Amino acid sequence: MLECCYRPLERCFGSETGGSDALLWHMDLKQHASGDYSIAVVQANSSLEDQAQVFTSPQATFVGVYDGHGGPEASRFITNNLFAYLHKFTSEQGGLSAEVIKRAFGATENDFLRLVKQSWLEQPHIASVGSCCLVGAISNGVLYVANLGDSRAVLGRRMTSSSTVFAERLSTDHNVAFEEVRKEVRAMHPDDSTIVVYTRGVWRIKGIIQVSRSIGDVYLKKPELVRDPFPLLHASRVPLKKAVMTAEPSILTHKLRPEDLFVIFASDGLWEQLTDEAAVEIVLKHPRTGIAKRLVRAAIEEAARKRQMRYDDIRRIEKGIRRHFHDDITVVVIYLDQQQSSPGGNSTNHFASDCTSAPMDIYSFNSEGESTPCITP
Repeated sequence: MLECCYRPLERCFGSETGGSDALLWHMDLKQHASGDYSIAVVQANSSLEDQAQVFTSPQATFVGVYDGHGGPEASRFITNNLFAYLHKFTSEQGGLSAEVIKRAFGATENDFLRLVKQSWLEQPHIASVGSCCLVGAISNGVLYVANLGDSRAVLGRRMTSSSTVFAERLSTDHNVAFEEVRKEVRAMHPDDSTIVVYTRGVWRIKGIIQVSRSIGDVYLKKPELVRDPFPLLHASRVPLKKAVMTAEPSILTHKLRPEDLFVIFASDGLWEQLTDEAAVEIVLKHPRTGIAKRLVRAAIEEAARKRQMRYDDIRRIEKGIRRHFHDDITVVVIYLDQQQSSPGGNSTNHFASDCTSAPMDIYSFNSEGESTPCITP
């Protein structure tokens, strides 16, 4: 079984804490059964709403990127619960599958719903807290990608007929900025002419939220539980009669091939600044060590360029105010160069199960050296 352990972050990640940017944390390079991986997170909000974790063993690798909204509670809740359910259901079913992942998402959603029921009268904001949830899992030479919301997984794949590397998107963006998602939401609510509206320069469900799937956001899924939803439905005065969001993940199953080089898992803070192709090119053309940090920096540099600023200007901006320039950004790069080595996901590199969880709050970690839970076997 997986369990939470608490230990100083240096023992999990080494001594790197992000250099001169007080809101940046990174782990340059570690090993998993199919190669190497790297993580970086930069905080822009007053409280970090992005969370990330990687669990590795000789048999499997799990990646989680959780992009919260309305507060950090939902993304932190997922960090503490989802991988435990994945382990539990994998053990019960005798192996990993799309159904196991779907069950783990559902169990996590139900647990968060129970938390909201217990606490929303004392903490009403908890009913409006939610999180996108992107999970990658590698086992037996198969990559599973499950997604709620608009975080994204992009595969770097070498074309067999040339040396060109192609960016292949492995996840679906559940965001009504995309016409196909708007059509999907409208088809689910044919009698509601205001289910998707254009407001404040973007498309939003009920004028409130852009993503159509998440963990949490209980006030948009179980409106009957919220006695007075109007303080939460600040952008709408139309009472909800049924759910307008779901926690049903889209799941892709991909048999790994020798031409599959790496996968970039990232919150939408990265993809708001970089195209899939630009991100893949950066990973392809630069050394592995520190590659996730390099992607984060490239995104911040692009955000700075849009404002006619420099990266050094943005990195001096304090948390909270910095959100006006870019979002929290989380990046995990998973290299896949050993996936063909042996059956069962084992490689010639023998190592014990391990975990990496990004700090719950980058600013607090860098200034105080806080501890954070790690998931270990």
